Amino acid sequence: MDTGKLLETMHLAERLKDAMRHCYTSGGRRESVAEHSWRTALMAYLVSDEFPGADMNKVIKMCLIHDLGEAFTGDIPVFLKTEADEKREEELLFDWAGSLPEPFGGEMTALYNEMAERKTLEARIYKCMDSLEAVIQHNESDISTWEPNEYELNLNYAFDRVAFSEYLVKLRKAIRRETEKKIDEGAKA
Repeated sequence: MDTGKLLETMHLAERLKDAMRHCYTSGGRRESVAEHSWRTALMAYLVSDEFPGADMNKVIKMCLIHDLGEAFTGDIPVFLKTEADEKREEELLFDWAGSLPEPFGGEMTALYNEMAERKTLEARIYKCMDSLEAVIQHNESDISTWEPNEYELNLNYAFDRVAFSEYLVKLRKAIRRETEKKIDEGAKA
């Protein structure tokens, strides 16, 4: 990639540092999309030994790029995002990815298509990491920052996504126990 295009791409990605997510950190500030993407990729790396048949390099790439569309649209919480929001973000993202030089434009477009279809092992793992990291982050935030609908969401979100993996089911149950403890402690406060 020539240096001009690389810098242009880095400037676009930098927007994710300022794109705030709905969730808060344990320190009490809003989490950025960049922070979520980084920790999603770290999580994929840390579970890589559980998936010896998967191309974890591909999964980590998926985790790193999965929210680049939010550089154009900002973050919209899953419980507020409409089909029209998803379509707009996808169109902007695919247009942008198509503007990248090869091999990056083609590879990124192929990864986004694979991620959207969620048929491959790699795409399913990526989506689990994305979903589970968000629930973990909510558990780490002060419960006073939770919306009323997030209690149920944090208890049950992504169980359907992890069903293909015994390890991920076990992880999701452990995360649910943290959620239950958080809710119980919040009720006592």
